[in-house]
Amino acid sequence: MNPEQVQLRWWLTSRNSTCRLTEQAPLACAEAPHSAGRVWVDLNKHFQTHLGFGGAFTESAAVNWAGLSAPERAKVLTAYFDVQHGHGYNLCRVHINSCDFSLGNYAHVPQEGDTALQSFSVARDRKALIPFIRAAQRVAQRPLLLLASPWSPPAWMKTNGQMNHGGHLRPQYRQAWAQCYVRFILEYAQEGLAIWGVTVQNEPAAHQRWDSCLYTAEEERDFIANYLGPTLHEAGLAHVKIIIWDHNRDEMVERANTVFADPKASQYVWGTGFHWYMENHFDHVQMVHDAWPDKHLIFTEGCQEGGPHHGAWEVGERYGVSIIKDLNRWTEGWIDWNLLLDASGGPNHAGNLCSAPMLLDAAQETAVPQSAYYYLGHFARFIQPGAKRVQCAATREALECTAFANPDGTLATVVMNRTESATTLRLKLNGHSYQVDLPEHAIATFLQGGSA
Repeated sequence: MNPEQVQLRWWLTSRNSTCRLTEQAPLACAEAPHSAGRVWVDLNKHFQTHLGFGGAFTESAAVNWAGLSAPERAKVLTAYFDVQHGHGYNLCRVHINSCDFSLGNYAHVPQEGDTALQSFSVARDRKALIPFIRAAQRVAQRPLLLLASPWSPPAWMKTNGQMNHGGHLRPQYRQAWAQCYVRFILEYAQEGLAIWGVTVQNEPAAHQRWDSCLYTAEEERDFIANYLGPTLHEAGLAHVKIIIWDHNRDEMVERANTVFADPKASQYVWGTGFHWYMENHFDHVQMVHDAWPDKHLIFTEGCQEGGPHHGAWEVGERYGVSIIKDLNRWTEGWIDWNLLLDASGGPNHAGNLCSAPMLLDAAQETAVPQSAYYYLGHFARFIQPGAKRVQCAATREALECTAFANPDGTLATVVMNRTESATTLRLKLNGHSYQVDLPEHAIATFLQGGSA
């Protein structure tokens, strides 16, 4: 094909314009000045296979969604889950028992001392959470990969006798707690929802005023080796992935070292999950991959803390930087936190209010996309499940970039400019060069190949 005929489609979101995931006029091949910053992609260098993007189904998000009018509910589902007209989310998280973004503490085994789990029930989830997930799955028109995470065992299983404020799992209840994962997976299967994986514990090093439970690295290792791993296998659920840590990047190397150094525990573990709170430590993501390349990496939670942050552009940029840096360090999937919060950043039974990519307006009648929604879309809409990350590098530190070769033959390249200055960019993609003027505080996705 004549190089002049190889046009490049691209989409732009920028702070100082009306562009929000807006397709621009296609780019024809052209040489940029040598002074321009360059982004270079080599399709011959392949890395990890991409699982997908998504967010968390929490009780709070589900209640917010259920309170909307039917047209608004449909709009939210389309925006997140529709492959043609939305982000096409396929990898999502759900909580076992309550979490901070529930309307209050609750456990699926409410009866104290019920180690036989005769009182086990997901009736609470059927009120709002399960209908939300089912509706999303219908719009997605494909099974969602659901990652299930506990914030706390039932209060009666813990050393502090409550679901909040940390505490540890009592040793005599380890087997019963492992059986709770099995029951949760089976109950959700009966609802038509397949659990793809489980994390052992959300944020196991955090003593929170809300639902939380502490595990040392040794406790997590031993619980997997002697209880959770064997119990899932004996129940015919060996296909369900077990993910460790599910906490911040700062301590992920130490946790992985303790668990993976034990062959009995390591045989059951698919990989390491991590969050973005505290310091960034992107280098730790790479370190875990380099030390245990046969294990997998997945980002399991991130949000902007400290309230809703309506209209804040820096929130979207935080997402963009994290996604690019995580993907470029072998992360295979990236899961946002709450899908939909109210105007206050809740509801949250502990007052731990946060932002979300979609927030309800002041009248609580309309879901309003925030900057994070658009930044997430630059990845989720164009990097397909099954895509392979390929070599991608920029000549300037101000330019963040990543690239993926999709199963349909297209090449998706994402470039981000966080600076106060616009820049002229030279893209070298698959043997062709293009010149792009990228505005300040902007993100762009370039799609080469394909007909759509």
